[in-house]
Amino acid sequence: MASLPGAPSSFRLSSASRSTVFLLYLRELRSALRERSIVVNSILLPVFLYPLLLWVMVTGATLAEGMAEGTRSRVVVRGVPEAHVEMLDSLRAAPDVEVIVPLGAVEEAEDMLARGDVDLVVDFGIASAREAAMPDNFSVRLSYDRSVERSRRARARATAAVTRYRDRWLGRQARELDIAQAELEGFRIVSNSVSTERQLGTLLLSELLPLFLVIMVALGCFVPAIDTTAGERERSTWETTLTLAASRTDIVVAKYLFVATLGLTAGVLNVVGVFAAIGPVTAPITGSSAAEFEYSLPALAFPVVLLGTVSLSLFFAAAMMILAAFARTFKEGQGMVTPIYWLALLPLLLGQGSEATLTPVVAAIPVGNVAMMLRDAVRGVFQWPLILETLSVQVVAVVCCLLVARSVLRFEDFLIGAYDGSFWRFLKKRLITGAPRSVH
Repeated sequence: MASLPGAPSSFRLSSASRSTVFLLYLRELRSALRERSIVVNSILLPVFLYPLLLWVMVTGATLAEGMAEGTRSRVVVRGVPEAHVEMLDSLRAAPDVEVIVPLGAVEEAEDMLARGDVDLVVDFGIASAREAAMPDNFSVRLSYDRSVERSRRARARATAAVTRYRDRWLGRQARELDIAQAELEGFRIVSNSVSTERQLGTLLLSELLPLFLVIMVALGCFVPAIDTTAGERERSTWETTLTLAASRTDIVVAKYLFVATLGLTAGVLNVVGVFAAIGPVTAPITGSSAAEFEYSLPALAFPVVLLGTVSLSLFFAAAMMILAAFARTFKEGQGMVTPIYWLALLPLLLGQGSEATLTPVVAAIPVGNVAMMLRDAVRGVFQWPLILETLSVQVVAVVCCLLVARSVLRFEDFLIGAYDGSFWRFLKKRLITGAPRSVH
């Protein structure tokens, strides 16, 4: 079969084609604003989804912590010396500790701990020979189940109570022996954090923003890429689109720019949403008001974030459209495009949550390199050679996708929707083996 008129051989556009592309691009945008799924996924979700999820996570953590603090720890105390009955009284007076009277056999308390009937067993013992030089000195052994949260919490509470009592008792002993507090302590460890509130805010922002941005750009491209390809086939409007007074290249380029624009919009809106919500939402877990933690970006970070977002949008739009174009229904397109969406999870595998920075190896990994570059930029780290490598790799990935798309568009059966198969089957039988461009 001869080639269809206007079949694309290149993505170079003349001035007339650019005008046509712009008109088709505006047509796609107007159509998208009438589609509820596109508006929700590309505009509303970026603004509200991750701030809402962040709020749910923080609220859930705060609620769980509050519920944990409200539970009482069941503690068995044995062998309290006569001189330290005050310790037992302190534990009994604690509102979050329930002291169970000493039992007879040692094995009985251990069995209760194993069954979960009690959370902790506190055994007072006689100090070692050297430590026994101080009258009434004592040792404490805490038995708990490390695999149970209630038991770990009981251990922490009992440790805090015993430590407070020990400090008071040592203070009394020092006064009786006329020993200075400094001599008693020997040395003291004092912690002093030199980080500012802005640095703490930057740390939190650098962990959340790149991950949310990559996922949101992918989600912003996901629905439009499927709707403008598989969706048109399902609505039987693809053939009508091909009859427009425009070349196939102009139509495909307009659709591609439309998908990339919505991905870019989703990324930008998500950044705005995260900045607007991160302060008030994280205030409960930081123990500070929203004003105390400063969430800001260095001036040089803005162009880096913008370039990274644009490169992600162009890549996800091209890759998703190639796969979705082989689907006949929207549901089938979702299944085909999902593997590309999984690439948005690469930041989780490339040092997210660590002190790692962009390296030459990471800069060569598409998508993940942009996430790492954005995290460094938020922290004020600008490794310009690696940033250039990252953007170059993304450009190469986009160009490769466009070359694949150009090769696919050479086949008439694909253009008219007669081809029945996936992209991977098409890649194997047509592009690799060089099968003729005929309708099957």
